[in-house]
Amino acid sequence: MLGLGFKDQFGELITEFRPTRIRMMPFFSNLLPEAHMPTYLAERGGVNPVHEFFLLWVLGIDLPGAITIKPTDGEALPPATQNDAQGEQDTEDDVRHKNVLRFSLAGVQIKFSAINEACGGLTIPTRGVGGSWIVKLPAREFAGVPENEFSMMTLARLIGMDVPAIQLIDIDAISNLPQGVATLKVQALAIERFDRLQGGGVVHIEDFAQIFGVYPEDKYKKARYRSIANVIVAEGSEADIAEFIRRVTFNTLIGNADMHLKTGQ
Repeated sequence: MLGLGFKDQFGELITEFRPTRIRMMPFFSNLLPEAHMPTYLAERGGVNPVHEFFLLWVLGIDLPGAITIKPTDGEALPPATQNDAQGEQDTEDDVRHKNVLRFSLAGVQIKFSAINEACGGLTIPTRGVGGSWIVKLPAREFAGVPENEFSMMTLARLIGMDVPAIQLIDIDAISNLPQGVATLKVQALAIERFDRLQGGGVVHIEDFAQIFGVYPEDKYKKARYRSIANVIVAEGSEADIAEFIRRVTFNTLIGNADMHLKTGQ
């Protein structure tokens, strides 16, 4: 089973779904990035960002969690021209297809999957696939976002919460940042991915927007903490619900107003 959103109230598998045209069903739509990133990635992949099916086609090799999506005909990307086979010079579309980033990280913030180098820096994968770290770039609209997130996650660790490895890293220490991504000459936040294991293994995850069948733009509107708690009680343990309450309390105390359905993976 892909996720809890595919179970009915009796715990049985749901097999019938409302048909969609342009958008994917919410479970798959929530695997895609939000805001400006879909447009950026779709342009590099040569697809229309409005049509989520084709964007998922491009990014399906390296999605959050343990899900991989491949077309039945075996094409890893939308077909490019045949100039390579004919010995002709690459067109602009061919270059985009060869250099496309093929990983997806949900959320609105500009972020990339990266590989940790032996020298201590990070590298964005050249082939556009892979990486066990997430690099969150600084935002022009809000100063100090990486530093603030680093501080709050460090505080959470100090009070005993399970927090992934984090570090602040100079932008100049990040190799192979894609062209067209404007960056400030300050620090970015690097977070070790909890859905990737050493040795290349992957961990299945889902967020509550997927569980409740809510599209990303409605992540603040369609559920309450009580609804989330009910799922945790039904599917988890007493320790899980205690941890949920502790995290809600912690985020309330630090003034985190960005707790939404996609934060509960």
